[in-house]
Amino acid sequence: MKKLLLTFLAGITLISCNEDKKKEVTPEENPNLEVHEKIAMVNGFEEFDSIKKVKFTFNVKVNDSIRSERRWNWNVDTDKISLTENDSVMSYTRKDSLADDKKYIDQRFVNDSYWLLFPFQLKWSLADLSEPKKATAPISGDEMQMLTVSYPEDGGYTPGDSYDIYFDDEFMIREWVYKSSNGGREMATTWEDYKDFKGIKIATMHKSKDDSFELFFDDISVE
Repeated sequence: MKKLLLTFLAGITLISCNEDKKKEVTPEENPNLEVHEKIAMVNGFEEFDSIKKVKFTFNVKVNDSIRSERRWNWNVDTDKISLTENDSVMSYTRKDSLADDKKYIDQRFVNDSYWLLFPFQLKWSLADLSEPKKATAPISGDEMQMLTVSYPEDGGYTPGDSYDIYFDDEFMIREWVYKSSNGGREMATTWEDYKDFKGIKIATMHKSKDDSFELFFDDISVE
């Protein structure tokens, strides 16, 4: 997973002619947005600029066994991050250069927050984006729009990885396929159980086709 590049899109609003308050612009109302920008927008990208803190627990269950449970506390303003895992607490501040003992935490934070906020990564990350096309989603078998997101061969913790993302007519991601750079690993999961946190939409559950793998979030708090 790639490092977050925290840049923010300026808020786009329309002023109602009948009342003095702002109205959210939908992707359909702004034809100048590219597809990846529309996906980020419908998931609340513009709202993230006002967010100060994010807390969440990242969980992985394989069959009936919990394999990972990591609780994160992220101060967005200062980029100070705390991890609670196995009854121990570790903290660090994200910056360009990290000590070796902090890279353990950073690598896991990049991975976990990437799953949490992937639609925003379409704006934050340096990735190559394909042209969208119609394709059959691997789990549901439904026809959706598909966009391939490919990362450079250098930089980050897992360079060269790519993702095929399948999204519906409302630009919400419903499934994706992760592909490792060496072709040795490929995994398809759902994007489901979306919940809204102060305007930010998060898919709280991801499952494999046979339900043997579940990656899910709980204890989410956005301030």
